[in-house]
Amino acid sequence: MKMMTESNTPQWERLHKALAIEARAGYSDIVGKQYRFSEFLCLTFGTVPPEATPQQKQRWRDLAVEFANYEKKAKLERQQLVVKASRLLKDVQEGKPDPTPETKPLQTKTPIPQGNPNLNLDQSLEDIPDIGRTRSRSLSRLGLKTVRDVLFYYPREHIDYARQVNISDLEAGETVTVVGSVRSCNCFTSPKNPKLSIFQLVIKDRTGEVKLSRFFAGTRFTNRGWQEKQKKLYPRGAIVAASGLVKKNKYGITLDNPEIEILDSQGAEIESLNIGRVLPVYPLTEGVSADVVRKAVLKVLPAADTLKDPLPSTLRKQYGFLPLPEAIKNLHFPPDHETLSHARRRLIFDEFFFLQLGFLSRRQQQRETQKSALLDPTGKLIDQFKQVLPFSLTNAQQRVVSDILQDLNSETPMNRLVQGDVGSGKTVVAVFAILAAIQSGYQAALMAPTEVLAEQHYRKLVGWFNLLHLPVELLTGSTKTAKRREIHQQLETGELPLLVGTHALIQDTVNFQQLGLVVIDEQHRFGVQQRARLLDKGHSPHVLSMTATPIPRTLALTLHGDLDVSQIDELPPGRQEIQTTALSGRERRQAYDLIRREIAQGRQAYVVLPLVEESDKLDVRSAVEEQKKLQETVFPEFKVGLLHGRMTSQEKDEALTAFRDNETQVIVSTTVIEVGVDVPNATVMLIENAERFGLSQLHQLRGRVGRGEYKSYCILMSGSKTDTAKQRLGVLEQSRDGFFISEMDMQFRGPGEVLGKRQSGLPDFALASLVEDQEVLVLAREAAEKLVLVDRNLEDYPLLKAELERRYLKLMGSTILA
Repeated sequence: MKMMTESNTPQWERLHKALAIEARAGYSDIVGKQYRFSEFLCLTFGTVPPEATPQQKQRWRDLAVEFANYEKKAKLERQQLVVKASRLLKDVQEGKPDPTPETKPLQTKTPIPQGNPNLNLDQSLEDIPDIGRTRSRSLSRLGLKTVRDVLFYYPREHIDYARQVNISDLEAGETVTVVGSVRSCNCFTSPKNPKLSIFQLVIKDRTGEVKLSRFFAGTRFTNRGWQEKQKKLYPRGAIVAASGLVKKNKYGITLDNPEIEILDSQGAEIESLNIGRVLPVYPLTEGVSADVVRKAVLKVLPAADTLKDPLPSTLRKQYGFLPLPEAIKNLHFPPDHETLSHARRRLIFDEFFFLQLGFLSRRQQQRETQKSALLDPTGKLIDQFKQVLPFSLTNAQQRVVSDILQDLNSETPMNRLVQGDVGSGKTVVAVFAILAAIQSGYQAALMAPTEVLAEQHYRKLVGWFNLLHLPVELLTGSTKTAKRREIHQQLETGELPLLVGTHALIQDTVNFQQLGLVVIDEQHRFGVQQRARLLDKGHSPHVLSMTATPIPRTLALTLHGDLDVSQIDELPPGRQEIQTTALSGRERRQAYDLIRREIAQGRQAYVVLPLVEESDKLDVRSAVEEQKKLQETVFPEFKVGLLHGRMTSQEKDEALTAFRDNETQVIVSTTVIEVGVDVPNATVMLIENAERFGLSQLHQLRGRVGRGEYKSYCILMSGSKTDTAKQRLGVLEQSRDGFFISEMDMQFRGPGEVLGKRQSGLPDFALASLVEDQEVLVLAREAAEKLVLVDRNLEDYPLLKAELERRYLKLMGSTILA
């Protein structure tokens, strides 16, 4: 690690990267090129950025001291310190102001009634006074039918009206409460809309005054009698409290659609549910108002005291968590923001903890009930393969191979995911597992999501297997009928030890004699049932999953918590550096000139676009139109090819073969070339409308170049001028670490977008966020691991076991258990 050199502008990306790498390394104080992690952070935080606020500068200096003592800290303390540093970086980057000093806290009457012996958790809402049949029908539209349902119906957010400020200190964008005396009040029908009534109230305190407005649509509000009644409610000199979001319009500062309550006197208690407190905001549906939900919650909240806490008291004390009843009550109606924070942390931990406990219990059950073939990790084929390999494995590859072979030398089914960056050498690692199966008398299958990727694997494997005198075949939707029959027959007789293919492998007609190993590439692109159908073709075969799309650790824990995960976090030597540059449309000529220079030296180029055909909704060039334009007007002296997902398999093969053989110098493509295309002679990747792609996908596309001996380039063409787009593309310009890029991608877009909406597989958390609550997820995983280690069947924790069955099934549904 190098220390920051510019004293006045922090190199944010390098700092974020250092923090992400340290988290991935298990907070081990990793050693960089020049400094240990703790030394680098200590030196970095020793230089205060000028744009930081006074409070942020003090926090910055405090972190320098804390990182100086990093080596002495326990692992949990290190985790918390890394999270604290990440948050401060984000605050300074986003220019968040220091919180305004608060005035004396508001006196709000506690809304939670104390005790109600007549309530029980399974009681129907219809039977509760003040809710009754009508309101319970409304609440049932939200899935709320019992007292327990309401208690666990968490607010989606909170509005903090608990902070009272002087009128002169109102700042746009804040949610606050002001208290003042009425200077004037008016209520009248809008001169522009006869069905709209406008209520205006001017209040003042010792520092200034503010005009508040509320709007009422409907003819009943334009009634003169109703309007006069409103004015009488707020006589001149009356003391009122008003809460709302501060907005600035052409008339000055105001509160947007404020909640208003008349007080008995200055400093009197506020009785309203909505004013002067941290207000819960619940998910609603048409016909169910916020007040109906809030009042129902208040009515049943005393029943929270009857909840039995499933978390062992030792675990609660270890992590400093609130008891469950207290956390539930303070999540719904907290007295202040700090109490809310403690309540949220406890309940977020519960969501993560029971998910991780479910994963680990499920894996333990599989290990106890399923038996797989014992595969020989030290046989003749593996020795021969090591001898014919023209290169040495990296340390990371050797580590992962060791993990895999150790798994295979057990009757417990292997279920391992190998994450590796673009070009890290995952396929060669998989070959060791395949050869272990073959030399033990079993067959292996490798399934890839696309024909392009399956073919790429097949080509590579044929080259290696020919040297070992082993047959390997390819089965896809394009395989001819006669060849397909031949493959089926050889599989059933056991003559064919390895079959590579696409979804064609899971067809009913494909039967293995003795399938011992399944390798699934880009496994996240297959559904649960598709993967299961392939596994059913053997008797509890070992499973090795691979992905060239690194995902953040928190996503891996959430999606693959029941898998063992290995990471190939080291690129083989000789991989060329890829120079990445973001350009605007006005700089397009530079990109075309670069392509011409490279082709003049015998190289080739990719041009990638997001769509196949023109779209009225998206201002994006289509691959078809772009290929025609480039061929006819930009590069008429070169041959420009075309590749996209709607072409037939034969057309794709012809296009790729022509590009591999350098018959076409430029290929215009959609993201079909994201993985699986290996043309070492290609040195330029030009990505149009780069702002429309995720960072991880851009990184995958970039990985199509830099695969040979020549210097390579990636050009990110962007039509967006937003700061966010520039920041996102800046990450690609400055980093080649796929794991770091995936972390940043999740920060920018969220986990659902990173994984893809079609098949994200994410559980439906009520409170937890994989972006904001990563630290709590790590704690939950550690706590679950410790508990399973001590009592794997949870026999000593019956409450915990019962809650696990309820929560895990509800949280994951068919995503994991199908």
